[in-house]
Amino acid sequence: MSGAWGAAGPGARAGGAAGGGSGGAGARAGGAAGARARGAVTEQQQRQRQGLPGSFHRCFSAMCRLEMFPMAELQEWLQNNGDSTLLQEILQQTVLHPLCNKYPPSVKYRRRFLSELIKKHELTSSEPLDQLYDALGEVLNAEESETCHKNYLLPSKEYVTLTENVAIISGGTTGLVTWEAALYFAEWAMENPEVFHGRTVLELGSGIGFTGITICKTCSPKRYMFSDCHPGVLQQLRKNILSNGLLLDSCAWSLLGPEADVEGSVEPAGGRTLNVAALGLDWEEVSREQIAQLQADVIVATDIVYDPEVVFCLISVLEKLLIHASEGTGRHPVMYVASTIRNPETYHLFKTELDKVAIKHQVIKSPTTKVFPYNRSTKIELLRLHHEK
Repeated sequence: MSGAWGAAGPGARAGGAAGGGSGGAGARAGGAAGARARGAVTEQQQRQRQGLPGSFHRCFSAMCRLEMFPMAELQEWLQNNGDSTLLQEILQQTVLHPLCNKYPPSVKYRRRFLSELIKKHELTSSEPLDQLYDALGEVLNAEESETCHKNYLLPSKEYVTLTENVAIISGGTTGLVTWEAALYFAEWAMENPEVFHGRTVLELGSGIGFTGITICKTCSPKRYMFSDCHPGVLQQLRKNILSNGLLLDSCAWSLLGPEADVEGSVEPAGGRTLNVAALGLDWEEVSREQIAQLQADVIVATDIVYDPEVVFCLISVLEKLLIHASEGTGRHPVMYVASTIRNPETYHLFKTELDKVAIKHQVIKSPTTKVFPYNRSTKIELLRLHHEK
């Protein structure tokens, strides 16, 4: 890297200023005069500074909204400490991290992120940092793709890596992105692994697989069955399952048609074999007999209560899962549903219909451990469902 201000390329810097704010030269000119009273760094400030690169890494890898990054803390540190070492560390933990090279966020996201860093940097008296503008120059020349990658860091330091669609709605479905209720429920599952340990688990509306992959990696189920009805979603779901080290092999599952599913197994860290399946499951068409063959002990779902028209179809399949499938078997399956409450009327309708078919619902306490970055002011509720005769 060139150490001189003019050597990194005026075009890249012009683009950076245009994308992230102006005033770079003025800010720097006032920098020396702004060698304000930089007092000794307190122990608390030093701890905060040490945690910033990791915080940026978690947010960037998961493509969080920029307002969720600790930008204010970064700017305060840059203003009070006139070097760019912290910015270099943040770059190494974000756009220059090996994970970003292998599984990059969208081009648009990286461009906005770098522009925001440049804006914060130019508002302080910190020394110039060519790496910022070089990185932006590379992103400006990159082609946008229809897909992007999100990487969620688990407490074990392992990642859940997902390929998602950059559009919230794509191919007529919202199932190609990860929603906040999935992150919420995954945190709860990791706090309550005994719910899934050694059990057969069925997930409804798996989408691209975040919840199930996390449970498979952290909660030791005996068997996990992902399911969805949209062909495009199922295709991406299977790719994500495989990319996270879970095995799916074409085999004799003929439950819902010859092309409806694939099944396989993987030997997890604990030594037990985990059976994994990805099923094409249409709530309107699946029969009682087919549901009974699944023999699920635990059913899970996230963000499936979003449309009044879907509610009635959902209630029908829940009757088959929680009531009819247990008749004469001695099994008593339970279900956990995490919902982002966007429309209170739709959510109330869901609870009312549950009451009509004698499916009990109980609100479960929220998870307390913050693992994944998401907006915690979002209204999310977790219900435990079961049938009592």
